[in-house]
Amino acid sequence: MKELLLMFAIASSCLVAGQAGAQATQPPPAAAVDPVDAEYKAARDKIAADYKAAKALCDAMKDNAKDVCIEEAKGKEKVAKAELDQQRKPSDGNARKVAEAKVEAAYSVAKEKCDDQKGDAKKACVTSAKAEEAKGKADIKAMAMKK
Repeated sequence: MKELLLMFAIASSCLVAGQAGAQATQPPPAAAVDPVDAEYKAARDKIAADYKAAKALCDAMKDNAKDVCIEEAKGKEKVAKAELDQQRKPSDGNARKVAEAKVEAAYSVAKEKCDDQKGDAKKACVTSAKAEEAKGKADIKAMAMKK
């Protein structure tokens, strides 16, 4: 009877040791991903995908129309990223960055559209684009002063 109990005890201890060893070899559970970070990353990925899709549409175009299209795509991407940052961490600084991105995008597109013109018409177009940019920047500066 002692032999039977001894064999049972040895078998039990081997079984317990085997289970403990099996648990030790399993990888630790992955750190939980913050849903807010995952959502932010997904939004950034969508912005990048939208930019690539818009740029792909531009590839079918030619000459200055293609250049304007690319500037529009770049501008939309910059504005979307700035808006996402403002959405994630609302602040006066991020609000200013959104406004700056919009002004820069509008200026880049307007300036590129001017390339379709020649001579005095082109000069007038560029002057108008620069004036709009200066007005936008002044509005941003005034927004910063109010705070």
